[in-house]
Amino acid sequence: MPLKKINTILTAAFILFILWFGTEFILSPQATAPGFGLPSWPSGDGDGFLIIKGIRDVVLALVLAVLLVTGHRRALGLVLVVEALAAYGDMTTVLAHHGSVATALGVHGLTATLMVGNGLLIMRETRKVAAAPASPAPQPA
Repeated sequence: MPLKKINTILTAAFILFILWFGTEFILSPQATAPGFGLPSWPSGDGDGFLIIKGIRDVVLALVLAVLLVTGHRRALGLVLVVEALAAYGDMTTVLAHHGSVATALGVHGLTATLMVGNGLLIMRETRKVAAAPASPAPQPA
C-alpha cells in the first residue's frame, strides 16, 4: 500500500477519533469526563469547562479535515505535529494532577506520539515534491 494512502487513512482515523471524543465532551461532559484520566472533576457548574475541552477537540479535528480535503498535505503534516502538543499537554495535566498514569500515557501520550509519527510521515511523503527542482524556463532561440 502506498505511503500516501496509509497516511490518508491514519489522518482520517485521527480526525474521526478527535471529532467523536470532542462531541462526547460537548453532549455529555459528566459522562465522558472520567475517561480523561484526572482523579476528580469540577462540581456544580463545572460542565462549562468540559464543554470547552470538547469544542477545542472538534476545532482541532476540523482543521485537520480541511487540510486533508483540500490536499494541502505538507501543511497537514506540520499541523498534525503541532496539534500533538494538545495531547501532550493533556498527558502532562493528568500526570501533574495525580491522575491515572495509564490513561495519561496510554491514551494521551500514545495519541500524541502517533500524531507526530503520522505528521512526520506526511512531511516525508511531501519532501520529494517540495524539494523537486523547478523545470527550467524555455529559453528564446
